Amino acid sequence: MTTAEPYLPFFVYGTLRPGQRYYQRFLRGRTVSERPALLRGALLYDGPGYPYAIAGDGTITGTLIEVAPADHAELLAALDALEDYLGPGHPRNVYDRLVRDVLVEGRPVRSWTYLAAPGPARELLAGGTPIPGGDWLSRPERPAPPVPRTP
Repeated sequence: MTTAEPYLPFFVYGTLRPGQRYYQRFLRGRTVSERPALLRGALLYDGPGYPYAIAGDGTITGTLIEVAPADHAELLAALDALEDYLGPGHPRNVYDRLVRDVLVEGRPVRSWTYLAAPGPARELLAGGTPIPGGDWLSRPERPAPPVPRTP
């Protein structure tokens, strides 16, 4: 992250959406608006307890989150750490933080959006599990793994 990042709202599509675990930890009580939004030109894939968005011919359902300007820089740094984003083009990025237009009530709004970095995106395309419909909250629930029994 550079020192002078633009103030933009965040498009969130997984565990940062309202009611989800990382929303509670990072965003609850710090938002000034939360609006339903769509990201076109992207596909959603299931991950180990969280989703990945990659460029593709689809639409992802999410939420556009606006935070108070006074909280923006601190929250941007915290979300970069959560998303394993080390900076533009860094080879160890899990996600890249990019400026993308999302649709809110049919109108484009520029936002920060985390998409899978090139390495994870290639792996997802080769063998990942797409989330039909592009909505993390409506994905089929996976059964819990069996609990090992001790003799």
